[in-house]
Amino acid sequence: MRRIAAIACMIWPTIGVAEEDWIALDEAGIHAALDAQKLIYKSANQTFYVSGKTLYNQGGRPSWGNWRVQNDQYCSQWPPNDLWACFDLEKQGPQVRFVGFNGDITVAEYAE
Repeated sequence: MRRIAAIACMIWPTIGVAEEDWIALDEAGIHAALDAQKLIYKSANQTFYVSGKTLYNQGGRPSWGNWRVQNDQYCSQWPPNDLWACFDLEKQGPQVRFVGFNGDITVAEYAE
């Protein structure tokens, strides 16, 4: 039992420090992070155009949508659905992560 507690104490601070490295972005930060950028996800990529259009490509299947910044959140809309979904956006080095209302997290890295 002591061994488990000791291991947990060694791991826990590392987890906490890593979480603190993510920087929450405001409206200007979101635009700076996404305008004219391409992000790479595990099995897809997404390009963000300054015009507010976005192109998501997974497995060679392109999907056009729209994006905007509202109330310091990244928001996207994918036709034919007319509803907008919004996420907090955080940055850490060459990575960004989208944090949903329920705590869902999607991490992406900038394309070179």
